[in-house]
Amino acid sequence: MSLDAIPIHLIPPGEPGLTGNAPPLLHELLEMVNRLLASGETAAIDLSALPLTPADLDWLRERLGEGEIAVTLLANGESTLAETGCPGIWWVTHHNEQGVVTSQFLEVAFVPELVKAHPDDVALGRDHLESMMADL
Repeated sequence: MSLDAIPIHLIPPGEPGLTGNAPPLLHELLEMVNRLLASGETAAIDLSALPLTPADLDWLRERLGEGEIAVTLLANGESTLAETGCPGIWWVTHHNEQGVVTSQFLEVAFVPELVKAHPDDVALGRDHLESMMADL
């Protein structure tokens, strides 16, 4: 077969800086949400490990929208966990102590794991509450 026999299809140019790597993530997120609803299985996509441009991330953030809940954690830098416009999908961004983004994830969960209190922390809180009550 000669090269002339191979059909060539031109794809119209998209927005500048878009690679086309973001749209398939929406399909993956849908599957993850289906698993969350069916079995409670949580999952995450490491956006920092994918070949995404800032334009891809903006495209994805625009499509997912903003939700009603945002949580900020202050531990070795700031982390934000923001519900997207699709409840159950959270945009998680970690910054180092200098404020530089170190990683970004899309987490599919009813509540992000980082927000849940660790049992040891709850025990410390109980001890603190008991000591406050002892002084009453």
